[in-house]
Amino acid sequence: MHLENVIKSPLITEKSSHAAEKNDSYGFKVDPKANKNQIKRAIEKFYNVKVVKVRTNITPGKLKRVGKGISKSSKVKKAYVNLAEGQKIEFFKGI
Repeated sequence: MHLENVIKSPLITEKSSHAAEKNDSYGFKVDPKANKNQIKRAIEKFYNVKVVKVRTNITPGKLKRVGKGISKSSKVKKAYVNLAEGQKIEFFKGI
């Protein structure tokens, strides 16, 4: 898997931004087939930071009712990344 395809998007939620301020921990939505080493290399390459720890979580899809039928949303893999002391990722530069 190419490193460009590993990270889909950053997690921009109230909980993740609070964790980023306190613990230098950032969340990302990643490809379900990506492993921790690929996630670490991709984040170090694209954001020029030193990654200390990677934790992953697979959230299963939910059943949704659509009209008379039932549909299922797809599963999502999330990665929570801890950075080295003093390092920071800025998602919104210039805002």
